[in-house]
Amino acid sequence: MRAAPVPVALVALVALSAVVLGRVYADPLLTRLMVGAAAGSVLVSVAARRLPSWQVAPLSVAALAGWTLLSLRLAASHAALPGGLGEVAADAAGNAIPRLLTAMIPVEPTPDTVLLPVVAAWLAGLTAAEVALRAGRVLLGYLPPALLYAGALYVVGPNAAPAVGPTVLFAAVAAAGLAATGRPAGPDAADPVTGGTPAVRAAVRLRPAVASAGGLAVVVALAALLAPVVAGQVDDHPVDPRRYVEPPRVESLDENPLIRISGWALNPDQRLLDVRTVAGSTGGGPPRIRLAVLSDYDGVTWRVGATYRNAGRILPAVEPPPGATTDVVRQEITVADLTGRLLPAVPTPREVGGARVAYDPASGTLIRPEGLAPGLRYDVSSVRERPDPNLVATADVPAGDAVARVLRVPDGAPEQVRRLATQLAEENGAPYARADAIATFLAEHYRVTADAPSGHAYPNLTFFLFGPRNGGGQRGTSEQFAASFAVLGRLAGLPTRVVVGFAPEADGPVRAADAYAWPEVLFEGVGWVPFDPMPRPDSEPRPVEEDFRPQPEDPPPSEVPAPTGEPTATPPATGSAPDRARGGPGTPVLVGGGAGGLLVLVGAVLAALAAMRRRLSRSRLERGDPGGRVAGAWREVTDALRLAGRPVGDDLAAAEVAERARRALADAGAGAAAGGAVGELAGLVNQSAFAPGSMTPGQADRATALASAYGDALRDARPRWRRMWWRVHPGPLRWRR
Repeated sequence: MRAAPVPVALVALVALSAVVLGRVYADPLLTRLMVGAAAGSVLVSVAARRLPSWQVAPLSVAALAGWTLLSLRLAASHAALPGGLGEVAADAAGNAIPRLLTAMIPVEPTPDTVLLPVVAAWLAGLTAAEVALRAGRVLLGYLPPALLYAGALYVVGPNAAPAVGPTVLFAAVAAAGLAATGRPAGPDAADPVTGGTPAVRAAVRLRPAVASAGGLAVVVALAALLAPVVAGQVDDHPVDPRRYVEPPRVESLDENPLIRISGWALNPDQRLLDVRTVAGSTGGGPPRIRLAVLSDYDGVTWRVGATYRNAGRILPAVEPPPGATTDVVRQEITVADLTGRLLPAVPTPREVGGARVAYDPASGTLIRPEGLAPGLRYDVSSVRERPDPNLVATADVPAGDAVARVLRVPDGAPEQVRRLATQLAEENGAPYARADAIATFLAEHYRVTADAPSGHAYPNLTFFLFGPRNGGGQRGTSEQFAASFAVLGRLAGLPTRVVVGFAPEADGPVRAADAYAWPEVLFEGVGWVPFDPMPRPDSEPRPVEEDFRPQPEDPPPSEVPAPTGEPTATPPATGSAPDRARGGPGTPVLVGGGAGGLLVLVGAVLAALAAMRRRLSRSRLERGDPGGRVAGAWREVTDALRLAGRPVGDDLAAAEVAERARRALADAGAGAAAGGAVGELAGLVNQSAFAPGSMTPGQADRATALASAYGDALRDARPRWRRMWWRVHPGPLRWRR
C-alpha cells in the first residue's frame, strides 16, 4: 500500500489527458478507452516489476496490441462501420493523424480518431511507470504524462473552453504523488545519521535544508519571471492545429459538376443510382436529391468551393428557419455509374451510415474521400425543409460581408445581360418578385434541348440569352437556365447559388435524365429557397425581342438638330462626273487599296492565330509541374486528332484513345513509330492520373517529345494546304479543355 500512491498518480495524470481531449468528442467512448489504456499500461509495469527491464517492454507492447484491437472493434461497432477488424485496423493505421486533425467538431469516436490517442496514452503510462517505479525517478516519470497532457491541450486548441479545472487537478495529483514518495517508510525506519558524530549529523541535516532553500529560491525566481508572461497569454486565442492540415477536397470533376449536365442529357438512360425511401413523408412528391452546391463564380465557371471535414455518423444539426415545415426522410442509396467523390443525399443530411463521409456545414453537402464505387450502399437520414410561402413573398434578402460570396458578380459581365437584369429589377421591387420575374422570363422565352453544348461562362450565357434562334441561341439545358438565373439574380441584388442534383419520379433507378441544375435564392429568416426557371412542357417560347428593351441605337430626340424651317440659299451642286472624279481617287485605286488592306488584315489574323497556337502549345508542354505538362501533352494529342477529323470523346480511357490515334495515323499512311509513341504517352497519362505527384521532369520531357512527334506525323500526312491550315486553325483556342 505504501507503493500505491505513485502508480495511482500516474494513472490519474494520463486519465486527465483523456478528459481534456474527450471534450471535443461526441461521446465519452474515447475517454473510457484512454483511461483503460492508462490503467492497463501502469498495471502491466507494476505486475512485471520483478522481471528484468528488457522483458517489460515486449510484454507491455503485446498487451497494447490487444487493448488497441479491442478499442478499434468497440469504435467500429459504435460508429456502425462496415468491414472486418483487419480492414478497419489497416485503414485507421494509415489515416489516424490526418483524419483526427481534419475531423469535424464534435469528433465521433471512430477507429481512425481513437487509435492515436489510445496508443499515446498507453505509451505514456508505460514510460512513466518504468521511470518512476523501476528507476525511482518520480519527477522525471511525470514528463510523459505532462507531454501527453500538453498535446491534448494543443489538439483541442480553441475548439473547447479553457481546461482550468483539469489543469489544477493535474498539478494537485502530481504534487500528491511527490509528497507520498517523500514520507518516511514507517515509524521504525532507522535514522541514517544515528551513531555519527555531532558534526556529521549536523552536516547531513544541513544539506537537505540548503537544498530545499535553494529549490524554493529557484521556484520563486521562475514564478516572478514567468508569471507576467503566463498572465499575458490568458486572453490569447490558442492556435488550432487543424489549420496546418489540408481537409479532404473534391476532385476537379466535382469542383464544377455543372458541366456534367450536358453529358448526362445525351445519355438519358444511364443508371447513376438506385434509391429506396425507407421512412419519411412523400407529401409534395419525391424529394430532390442534392449532389453539389456551387456558390463561387468567376465569370467562367461555377465552383463548389466548399471546405469538407471528416465527419462521423451523426452530422451537426442546424435549427430550421422559423415557420418552416420539416419532415425526416430516410433513404437507402446504392451507387451505380455515378463517379467522383460527391455523395448524393436529400437536403439536409443529419445521419449517414454505411460510408465514411466528410461534410461541409455551410452548404450541407457530403463527399466520400475515397471516391464513389459501383455497388457502394449507404443510408441517409435527412431533414427536408419547406419554407412558409407567406414569409417568402415578403422577406428581404441579406447583405454585407457574410453573404458577399453569393452576391459577387465578377468583372466583365456583358452589357446586354446587365440591361436585362436592370429591366427585370426595375419592374419588380420586392426581392421575391425580382426572383420570380427572372424565373418567369427564362421559362417563357427559352427552349430546353438535350443536345445544347455545355458552357456557362459570360460568352456562353450571352449567346444563350440573346443569340439568334436559327443559329443555336436561346436554347440550352438546365445548366444554362440555372446559371443565367443565378447571374441575373446577382446583378439584380439577390444572393444566389446553383445546385446540381436529381429529381427522380419515384423510388428505383435514378437515371441521367433525372439530373438537372436549379438556382436558389437566400432570404432573411427563411433560408435558401429553390426556383424553377425551366419552361413548361409543350410550351412555345416567345421571342426575346418582344419583352427585352435593347439599348436605343439612335440618339435621343434632344440630341437631334431641330430643323430651322428656312431653305438654304443655294441648293448643293451635284456636279458632273469629271468634277467628282477630280475630287477623290478613282475606282481602280479604291478597289486595289481595299483588296490590299483585306490581304494585310487576313495575314495579320493568320499570324496572330499562329502565334496564339504556338503560345498555347508552349504553355501546355513547357510550363507547370510535371503532371500538368503530361496532361498538356495529352491535350495536344487529342487536339491533333480533332484537327485531323478524328475526335475522341471524354468517356474513353487513355488506352482507347491511344488505339484510335494509332489507327488514325495508319489510315493517313504515316509511319507506325509515332503511333506506338502515343501508346507510351497514354501510360504516362495514366500514371499521372492515378499517382498524382509521382511524375518526374524527365518523364514530362518524354511526354512532350512523344506528343510533338505524333502531332508532326499526323500533320505531315495531310495535303499541303491542310498542313498550312493546321498551324492556324483556331479550334484548339476555343475547344473546351
